[in-house]
This record gives sequence, C-alpha cells and structure tokens, in this order.
Amino acid sequence: MSSEDIGFEVAGGLGIVTLNRPKALNAVTLEMVHALDAQLRQWEGDDGVLAVMIHSTTERAFAAGGDIRRLYDAGRSRDRYTADFFRDEYTLDWRIFHYPKPYVALMSGVTMGGGVGISIHGSHRVVTEATVFAMPETGIGFFPDVGATYFLPRLPGALGVYLAMTGARLGGADCVYAGIGTHYMPSERLPQLASNLLAPNFPADDLEAAHAAVTVAIERLSENAGTAPIEVHRRVIDACFSADTVEEILDRLDADGGAWAAKAAATMRRRSPLALKVAREQVRRGARLDLDASLALEFRVSQAFMAGHDFFEGVRATILDKDNAPRWNPARLEDVTQDMVDACFAPLDDELRFPPTGFGPHGPDAL
Repeated sequence: MSSEDIGFEVAGGLGIVTLNRPKALNAVTLEMVHALDAQLRQWEGDDGVLAVMIHSTTERAFAAGGDIRRLYDAGRSRDRYTADFFRDEYTLDWRIFHYPKPYVALMSGVTMGGGVGISIHGSHRVVTEATVFAMPETGIGFFPDVGATYFLPRLPGALGVYLAMTGARLGGADCVYAGIGTHYMPSERLPQLASNLLAPNFPADDLEAAHAAVTVAIERLSENAGTAPIEVHRRVIDACFSADTVEEILDRLDADGGAWAAKAAATMRRRSPLALKVAREQVRRGARLDLDASLALEFRVSQAFMAGHDFFEGVRATILDKDNAPRWNPARLEDVTQDMVDACFAPLDDELRFPPTGFGPHGPDAL
C-alpha cells in the first residue's frame, strides 16, 4: 500500500487518521483496511493515545465507498480478494464499534458505502453542511453492508428501509435527525475541532471521562443543524416503506400519487430486483440482531453476491461502460423467489466470527 493513501500520527494524546486518496474520493482499499485495523489495535493498548480522530484531506469526501473496480476484477477472476476484502473490512467495522476509546469521525463531504463503515460505528460522528450520506448499493446490484443490517433498522420509523431501497442521499441536518450524526458544525470549524482535541484534559485510565471530555470539546463548536429536509417526507416514508415486501412498498408509493412518492418508486424500479428483496430481508432480520451477528450475516450475503450476476452487471453499467442500462437477472421483482433470497443468507463453510470482547458499543458497557 502506498503510504500516501492513509496516514497516522499522534499529537497531544490524539491518534489522528488521515484519509488521503482524493482522486478516488478515499475509496477504501484492502490495504487501507489492514493499516487502519493494525493501528487501532496498537493505539488501544497505548496509554499515550487517549482518543482517535479520522478525517480526510479533501473537502469533497470523507470516503465514498470501497474499491469497487478491484472487487469487480477479483470477482471476475475468482480471486480470493473478494472474500478477504469483506472479511477484513467487516472486522475493522466491528473493531470501531467496540473500540473502548473515543473515536471521532469527521464525516464532511461524501460518506457512502465503505466510508460509512469506518465512521458510523464510532462514538462521535460529526457532520457538516457538506455531508452527503448514502447507502447506494442496490443501484450496483449489491446490498447495504458495513453494518447496515444493524444500524438501518434502528433509524427512526421506516427511514432505514427507505435508505436501503432507494440509496437516497442525506445532508448534515438529515443525518442528525436520523441519528447517523451525533453532532453538527460548519465545516470551517473542523480544523479548530482537531486543535481542541489535541490536548484533552482527562486521565488516561478513565474511559468514561475520556468520552465525556471529547463530547464537551465537540459540543463547544457544534450548533443546531436546523430543519431536516427529510422530515417533510416522514409521513410518506413511514406509510410506504413499512410494508413487508418490496412489491407492497411500490404499490403504496404508486397509490400515494404525489411527485415525491413517484420519484422514489421510479428510483426503486431501476435497481436490482434481487438486491432490493435481499435488502428488505436484511433490514427485517437486522432488527433482531446485534452488530456482531449482523456483520456475520453480511459476510454470507457478500459472498453470495460475489458468486452471482447482478453486482458485476451493475458495476459494468454504472462504472465501466457507463451506459446506465444494467441487465439484471432476474429482471423483474416477480421473478425473484423467496428461495433465491434465502440462498443469499445461507451459512458458509468459513463463517465470519469475532473474538469475545468486554466492551459494548463505543466503550465499556457502563457507558
């Protein structure tokens, strides 16, 4: 891995992670995953590191996803990279979720796919007016992963299903409204925030105090995000996307008759029918699962898609040939059977498993 893709330094008790792959909008590679995972493990046992902050060198993006082109090439050649990438990426997401020290993600700019995985599981998630958050995977014949099975069902109302079905983009105010972001501030204040975090005033052996001190430092620069545009559509979202099946969601959107509902339905109809049905099923299952079980489930689904058709066709149509005319298989929702969906969740010979941890999400269980 080029050292320019991701950097690490420690200053004033703060472990700083810098994403520096601007031409690719910081799309996360397997080498970046390995480097960040190793560094977090090292910092976890370092009493000189009291908190971690991850940010980007480009204003355009925090991280726009995973290295899709490399996954495409590896899948076409049946390279084991398609298993290694997801196994190790999900392990990193798991580590961030259970990380005992404060983990501050500055989610300014485009934050999608793999970029969501290295941010949304952190204890402190700062969004700005420049934030563009989305889980657009069904548009390339994939499914919302990196822990989406866990966090999407826990968003207010039917917002999680809506995001999974449509890949809708949320701004900073929307993210705070949905609970995706913990704090909002203008992007111009981010350099000051980084400076304020450099010399935290709390004991190195007191994790609760560490989390509290980081929260105070962020709140000093935070402000009210204002009205969330998505709130205007909550009635329709909850009424339509709470339906049990993809077909019923579309029926409800069509019956609504409004322009917003019609646009949402049209978006869904362009997406992979199999991916839509798998995503609806994963959100349903995820409501009953913890994060560890959710990621293990996602690893199963990822390998099913890597062995299938739609991901490769979606990447071809949207990224390679850019004709935006994917030929999904099956091509119609009614041709996607429950057996096809269930097969994507079938157990593997080599399951993703995690070691036991004494920590809950974002630190000790007491927090």
